[in-house]
Amino acid sequence: MTTASAASASGAAPGPASATASGSGAASGSGAASEPAVSAASEPAVSATGASAAPAPAEPAVPTAPDASASAPWARRRADGATLVCFFVVALMIVPARLVLRGLPLSLTPANILALVAAVCWLCAHFTLTLGMAKGRTPVRTALFVHLTAMVASYGYATYGYLPSDELNLADRALILLVAGAGLALMVCDGVRGADRLDLVLKTAVVAGAVIAVIGACQFLLDLDLTRYLQLPVLRYTSEDGFVTARSDFRRVAATTGHPIEFGVVCAMLLPLAAHYGFQARRLGRGALRWWACAALIGAGLMFSVSRSAVLSLAAVGIVLFLGWPARRRIQTVLVGLAFLALMRLMAPGLISTFYNLFANAGTDDSVRYRTHDYDVAAYEVSRHMWLGRGAGTWYAPKYQVFDNQYLLSAVETGLIGVTVVVALFVCAIYSGLRARHLSADPATRDLGLTLAACLVVPLVGAATFDLLSFATVTGLSFLLIGAAGSLLRTADGEAAARAAGRDAGEDTGTVRWPARVGGAARELLRVPGGASGR
Repeated sequence: MTTASAASASGAAPGPASATASGSGAASGSGAASEPAVSAASEPAVSATGASAAPAPAEPAVPTAPDASASAPWARRRADGATLVCFFVVALMIVPARLVLRGLPLSLTPANILALVAAVCWLCAHFTLTLGMAKGRTPVRTALFVHLTAMVASYGYATYGYLPSDELNLADRALILLVAGAGLALMVCDGVRGADRLDLVLKTAVVAGAVIAVIGACQFLLDLDLTRYLQLPVLRYTSEDGFVTARSDFRRVAATTGHPIEFGVVCAMLLPLAAHYGFQARRLGRGALRWWACAALIGAGLMFSVSRSAVLSLAAVGIVLFLGWPARRRIQTVLVGLAFLALMRLMAPGLISTFYNLFANAGTDDSVRYRTHDYDVAAYEVSRHMWLGRGAGTWYAPKYQVFDNQYLLSAVETGLIGVTVVVALFVCAIYSGLRARHLSADPATRDLGLTLAACLVVPLVGAATFDLLSFATVTGLSFLLIGAAGSLLRTADGEAAARAAGRDAGEDTGTVRWPARVGGAARELLRVPGGASGR
């Protein structure tokens, strides 16, 4: 894989076109600025005898418009980190989660393979200075390093003693998936350079979310499972379980994910991004209908999952966004939400009341009681391996009791250190999004920082209601958004540094504050006559 140059990846505009018709302009996709041609008036005139005459005064350079081909939407450009991540998004979201590659000793999906490729590319690119990979420490990179170190320590502690062969195989697979997730996040953080490339990745995720929402709608409304037509010859199903279950006389659908709960939580993570691009398109006077259509489809998918976890996640997202949105946008969102609920009531009568009963009868709900009865078992297992756990992936059903709580499962498998670093990883990513919002003066960057922070709250909430990191789609999307927060902070840091450098340059060239100018004039008036020339 080749990465774009630093100027291209950071979204910098191409250089000015040559003032002369030299015909040697750089290709628009190369990202390199063309050298300005030397005007004939600035060349020294040569006399007939060969002697060089006095040079004529140079004409002031006339600024020209940038090369239109460089900014054209169809202009070719080199593949970079964002290109690889977009392929990962498509493989993660569109390929059913239960389909894995044939012929491998471990159950790995195509998205897992692409994440491992991204990890290798990130590592190799850091041995060079010419592939556009960002360098330097960021909160996300530090948190990923600490997280991966803790997971490797837990793996070493678990495999130091005896492990049954089945648990050892699962521990090996869990370690590979952890490396793949961390490598993907690092590729997004360091290899997706600039706001335009990050937008490409996130827009791809939104469109893929709309596609799986359509698949979920077909499952819910038509009882048509399109995932049966997505199996390729090189893939096999890990289980024969269907993607459609039932709850309160309604079909609960999973689309291409592993479970309806996962589908609802994924929709809750993608819905703020679709709304963000809808608001930004309207602010810029561009076509916003496609993004609002994606938001409507993703919102419908959330409802079709018939998941309590999805509603809780969406409520957490709404709290974060409402704290940062202006009052007008809050009112608009409330009105649109009410209209959406009315539409859902017409499309699926009884669905709204089903959601209401999920919360009203939570005290007697079997699923809630099942989630809370296993605390004693978890406490006993944690006391046996308190700090590093018994090994990631080694606690699994049906051999052991299922924990529908990722915090409990992480505490059992990776100990108190493991569950702490998992929470710290998401907290650092949320901080990065909010820090980017604080540093940037660009409205789009500021709104995206708030949106990413809201999206990353969802895994923290969802981890309390189901074993979130056991599901491939929501785990891959979580690592993607963690890396996106790191990439956005890099962009905001660059903008802030450029503004600071511009202010410093302005002061050095005479644009100084008025107290300095007044002080200099006063010293000039009070200067004692008689310097070196007056002696």
